[in-house]
Amino acid sequence: MDELAHLRKRITTSFKLCGFLIRSENSTYLAEQLLPFEPTEREKWMTIITENLQGQKLATPHVERDALEKAINELNRVGLDEGETIFSLINAFTVPRYRYNTRIKKFELDSQPRRLLPQPRMKSDYMQQRYAMLLQKTLRHDLFAPAVIQDGVAADAQTKKFKLQFAENLLATSNLKEAVVLGLLTQLKEGKFFVEDPTGCVQLDLSGARFHAGFFCEGCFVLAEGSYANGVLKVDGLGFPPAEPASSSRAFFGTGNTWGGEPAKLLKYSPRLQEVERTNTETTIVFLSDVRLDLPIVMEKLRQLFVGYDSCPPQAIVLMGPFTASTRNHHELRQHLDALGALAAGCEQLRKQTDLILVPSAEDPTAPNILPRAPLPECLAAGLLKAWPRTQLATNPCRLQYCTQQIVVCRLDLMAKFCRNTLHFPPDTTHIEQHFARTLVCQGHLVPIHPIAMPVHWDYDPALWLYPLPDLIVMGDSCQSFASTQHDCTVLNTGSFVKSKFAFKVYIPATRTIEDSEIPGDMDME
Repeated sequence: MDELAHLRKRITTSFKLCGFLIRSENSTYLAEQLLPFEPTEREKWMTIITENLQGQKLATPHVERDALEKAINELNRVGLDEGETIFSLINAFTVPRYRYNTRIKKFELDSQPRRLLPQPRMKSDYMQQRYAMLLQKTLRHDLFAPAVIQDGVAADAQTKKFKLQFAENLLATSNLKEAVVLGLLTQLKEGKFFVEDPTGCVQLDLSGARFHAGFFCEGCFVLAEGSYANGVLKVDGLGFPPAEPASSSRAFFGTGNTWGGEPAKLLKYSPRLQEVERTNTETTIVFLSDVRLDLPIVMEKLRQLFVGYDSCPPQAIVLMGPFTASTRNHHELRQHLDALGALAAGCEQLRKQTDLILVPSAEDPTAPNILPRAPLPECLAAGLLKAWPRTQLATNPCRLQYCTQQIVVCRLDLMAKFCRNTLHFPPDTTHIEQHFARTLVCQGHLVPIHPIAMPVHWDYDPALWLYPLPDLIVMGDSCQSFASTQHDCTVLNTGSFVKSKFAFKVYIPATRTIEDSEIPGDMDME
């Protein structure tokens, strides 16, 4: 402790000589970062940090915590280009919104300001934008794209082609033997389902329909194939819009940063980050869901987890709620978060090298049950933030960027919502996880169900898009854990930490593999 106090004093003196003033808590934070180095190295790093602060052109001589963190982060990525970071958390409310331009057949950045209480027109606009996204990739698919003519012969003459119809095309005719329509599956009349697109709606007869794989819930987009007569489309087959690999989708967004975060350009193709990702074979990201901090047994298991990882700190530990019982006083959560910070009191390496990310559930305070959901209030996590400075309070959902990999994290009991709202339950229940993954991948959205089942903020719906597909989708669903990969996108469900006998998931970015881990019941660490 004497060494830490001496280093704090040295930092204060060094900063004063450079014209800066630093508060005691900020000097303590910087001292903790420099303590592992040799005394001569500390002096060198202090000089480099003050030079970086001078380059930031601060408005006042007082050095705040965010300026220090920015300086340290920039030093940690020496060798990387401007804006490149190894790991970052992206708030759902900062995810950029893109609109599809049908004239140039490209997505363009929409920089219009967004609000939680938007104009009434946004109620239909956000669904139209989701439809436009699905329509453009469907029209590019081999089944719907026009045949390529080579030497007077169609290159893919063996493949049957379909012509996509709009609702207004069907409504303008009395009958049509073969029709395929892309639209929103909706129930406009009691017990009668329709497919709706921006041009109109057509009633469906699903009595003889063959359902493809997936969960077909009201509020999702479907491809309905059948024959049209007397105002009704008799459906022979009902499927989803085709999925599209992310590499194909990105060609229609340009070089801009579609993922979110500070970099101006997308980090997906950064050669330096690809090299870092390849060489950091020991890097891991840990995911836990249903972490009930009000249960003593959970706190004990978390202590064992922290102690176990102190010798080999992961890049991040992601804890998903609910963090307390929903019936409890919200302010009790403050005490539980303080206790969480106290668990890592002896884990110095873990606190210095690992980001602790908290993703709230619908039951946590103090936001409504609408996605995207705001983070936990900082006032409730003040003690935890002080005890574990690298704690980050995330939105639900949130996005992670590790080197070139894109990861979506969402805490939601979505499997139960799918099962309750689907028109047709998949007969193959042994591979239910494949139906779940296919629904998300094909719909290009985290919650492709009716807004009554899961409301969304209209202006921030793009934060829920899964287009282009990310590398990993992490769902914190309380059902049984699973993992399924489709079109180079892995959908992982962590399962419940409490119900699964304290099991959790470990993701290894270098190999893109997932490991099942568990804290044994008889584990004893003093």
